[in-house]
Amino acid sequence: MKETFSLTLDTPAYKGGVTINTGLFISGKWVKPVDEQKIECYVMIRLSLALFVILGAATGKVITAIQGGSSKDVDLAVNAAEEAYKTLWGSKNAEEFAALEALNCGKPFASAQREVAVGCVQELKYYAGWADKVHGKTIETTENKMAYTRREPYGVVAVIIPWNAPLPSELTPLTALKFASLVNEAGSPPGVVNIVNGYGDLFYNIVGKAMAYHPRIRKIAFTGSTLTGRKIQKASAKSNLKVVTLELGGKSPNIIFNDADLEQAIKWAFTGIFANMGQLCRAGSRVFVQEGIYDAFIKGFSAAAQHLQQNAGDPFSGNALHGPQVSSTQFNRIMGYINSGKTDGAQPNIFTEVKPTMKIAREEVFGPIGVVMKFKTEQEVIEIANDITYGLACGIFTENVSRAIRVAHALEAGTAWVNTYNTIEISVPFGGYKQSGIGREQGECVLKHYTQVKAVHINISLKL
Repeated sequence: MKETFSLTLDTPAYKGGVTINTGLFISGKWVKPVDEQKIECYVMIRLSLALFVILGAATGKVITAIQGGSSKDVDLAVNAAEEAYKTLWGSKNAEEFAALEALNCGKPFASAQREVAVGCVQELKYYAGWADKVHGKTIETTENKMAYTRREPYGVVAVIIPWNAPLPSELTPLTALKFASLVNEAGSPPGVVNIVNGYGDLFYNIVGKAMAYHPRIRKIAFTGSTLTGRKIQKASAKSNLKVVTLELGGKSPNIIFNDADLEQAIKWAFTGIFANMGQLCRAGSRVFVQEGIYDAFIKGFSAAAQHLQQNAGDPFSGNALHGPQVSSTQFNRIMGYINSGKTDGAQPNIFTEVKPTMKIAREEVFGPIGVVMKFKTEQEVIEIANDITYGLACGIFTENVSRAIRVAHALEAGTAWVNTYNTIEISVPFGGYKQSGIGREQGECVLKHYTQVKAVHINISLKL
């Protein structure tokens, strides 16, 4: 197969070419997979193990084929990363990244541009600034000795990333492969960054499973489903007890009180559930509205949803506000939840008359489904909101500052937004309570998950 993929796009939103290498990126070089076996990709085409068919989210047509690895390729990547750890430390692109993200993931081009230019680039700059600011502490003990700590890296770290955000997974690998080409241009030593395309544990010795069980990977970070997160923890326990951080699913409550600014609450709640076609772990997918404004909220929220439906379409059209779901598999999964909601007695398309016990009110859909429930009192809504296995995020809309703080503290969630939603800041920690994950991303907190503390004791005058 061809070792590179090139495409010229002539769309209202983006005009230009994109080129990526389709191989594996190991030790600063593009290489082919070690094995030549069989694998089914997207559950529709039989190809060699070293091959994935990548489909466009909007069209369902084949974009290109990329090479996928096995456990042997993971071994090579680990070897390269260990060698780098021991011996080495040290606007056009944004549009191309956005084009690849819109092509592969289906999000509108303008949204992809903002995520790449604002999100990814700023995050890289932010953590580059932390490189020389990770310090230990000097700890007072006695006059006869001194002690200090230092934070040391774990060594080889594996990261399994999702398909719903830039630089993502095996379903949407094009931006990650484009990123790999820039790693060399930026002067990163060979082996510091390695990218191995591949599936999880659907097949024996495939990449995700190989990383989870690998004895020389010291730490693994995973973003995705709670089910897979459990499997990664199990793999750690059965292998080398590697450190695990998990950013998992959510079913986040967004609570709107009678005294909220109704117009703003509708807009933020709308963004909270429909951003990225509803494919966000932190989506405000359970909307609780106090009974005094319930009818007015439903009217405004429904109008906003209808406007979005009228402006859904091709991510490259230039005026689409809502793109396709990432794959037919995800689309069918969402439709299953819609049918479940109808069967349980909820009223679509924005689901009203929803009871907290319904499937659509308890399970993560990961799609553009609005579930709206009416409540009477503050205590009632707190109890219902917390009565779930997830705890990733929550929203509170009220003009009463005391209530806002009180409810934010009472809700069992790692992030609480007051009179806003989905406003992530790079410098502020993000992560979940309960089964929404372990550890934190963003901010200084994340550095603790990638370094370990060594305590050093120095004898000054102790004698035996």
